[in-house]
Amino acid sequence: MAGLMTAVEVYEKLREAAARATGPDERALQIDYPALKVKVQAALGDRKAALLHINKFLPEGYEDQGRFNAVVLTKGHVLYDMVIGDQYFRYDVVSVSDFDKVQVIDGVWENQEKRQEEPFLSLRLMHAAETHLLLALNDAERKSLLAIAEAVAATRHPER
Repeated sequence: MAGLMTAVEVYEKLREAAARATGPDERALQIDYPALKVKVQAALGDRKAALLHINKFLPEGYEDQGRFNAVVLTKGHVLYDMVIGDQYFRYDVVSVSDFDKVQVIDGVWENQEKRQEEPFLSLRLMHAAETHLLLALNDAERKSLLAIAEAVAATRHPER
């Protein structure tokens, strides 16, 4: 897990993602960036982020909560699922060891806007009644999603 990120570096990546999170017919995000920086730093504290995946679009079930979400996996194998919106920031924290089920789905979805089928990759991390969903719609996003899937699998089910 080389290339560890500080909370400030995670914030910078979230700030960049926020700028890209506005669709062509949507109002631009109205985020208080200094406040978001403080919130990310408070959430992560001194933990070092080993991996980061940013969902460009909110997964099903998150729609009323924000505009996009990000999943941070720390060096200590703790997952932070952060949802970011105009006046909204929330995060869930769960240890990788607490997941009941890890599911990778590689499939095709029907994009009705473009009237074509498009590949997707999803990672579902489930514990109790909660599901944390990572979604990749292109090759660049697949790389970070698969890195988290590999890290979770290696932590939960190491080869002996």
